Amino acid sequence: MLSRVANSLYWMSRYIERAESIARLVDVNIQLLLDFRNLDDHALDAHWMPIVQSSGDEELFRKLYPKTTGQTVTDFLVFNPDNTNSIHAAIGQARENARMVRDQITAELWEEINRVYLFLNSPRAKKEWRESPYDFFQTIKSSSLLLQGLTDSTIVRNEGWFFIQAGRYLERADKTSRILDVRHASLPVRGVPGDASQSEALAWSAVLRSCSAWDAYKALHGAEVQPALVAEFLLLSDDFPRSVRFCVRHLDNALRRLSGVADGRFCNEAEKLAGRLHAELQFSTAEDIFEIGLHTYIDITQAKLNAIGDALFQAYISQPFLPPDDFELRQQEEQQQQSLPGFRASENPGQIPGGRQAATGHTLPA
Repeated sequence: MLSRVANSLYWMSRYIERAESIARLVDVNIQLLLDFRNLDDHALDAHWMPIVQSSGDEELFRKLYPKTTGQTVTDFLVFNPDNTNSIHAAIGQARENARMVRDQITAELWEEINRVYLFLNSPRAKKEWRESPYDFFQTIKSSSLLLQGLTDSTIVRNEGWFFIQAGRYLERADKTSRILDVRHASLPVRGVPGDASQSEALAWSAVLRSCSAWDAYKALHGAEVQPALVAEFLLLSDDFPRSVRFCVRHLDNALRRLSGVADGRFCNEAEKLAGRLHAELQFSTAEDIFEIGLHTYIDITQAKLNAIGDALFQAYISQPFLPPDDFELRQQEEQQQQSLPGFRASENPGQIPGGRQAATGHTLPA
């Protein structure tokens, strides 16, 4: 598989997941405002700004909007094309990446990506947004789930499929951690938090709803919302599909299926980092998280997820540029090695352990 094809499939999947996560987060926080009355400008800023901060786009938001209100934040996160993390931009990027690999995806998947893209760029989307934000976000979420279902049902399980899986679960783990980080300011810097007040319980239940985790949480812990239990569930659950631990496990599996390396081993930096993070999450407890502080723990986790993404890019997408003289010298060295007695095919630097061709179609170090 060409590296550009792998890159497009990976980012198509990430952008689809990103659009759904933003839709969930904004929708739930709009609904949460219905439970509060007479909020002044300071209270509105305290409600909306953490959502912008969780996406890492506070500086851009401050440049574009003079005040923090529900209208400015939702416009920034939904329709603003200058914000690369907005729903509009994410769906546009997903469609562009899908267009570049049109021959690698199915007609059903391409048609649905086009449908939601055209919807977002039509007057009907703005009208639906003004009249019923709930229906608007339901459209985005339903389309994203349909795209995931079409991917699971129609895409062949080859290298492209595993790049799609890697993109989906890396993005989902990142967004779950960011959604959880929205309410960290209500917790002590360190130590397990105590019981939540009624307003805090509403806010933490909104975090669960943003991850579609409310019903799963109630089945495990009942209707009483405790911040420590919410954090433990969204970070460390091995069964809930949007928990960070669940996502990292599936990300680690996708990376190993790409290279063919066995469990407990690795052949590139991405596999090493993913396996290490999965082990840390597997053997962590809520006490470990709150001992260093939820916000600090999430920052560290997000940095590790970013490092996995960078390592994946270096291993499979980015190829070092060799000047003509260096390239010719490399070819001569390889030809000399192949002419030596006892040379085996597995010693070819274009092969990974087990003799399988590198997934990108380019040479990778063994």
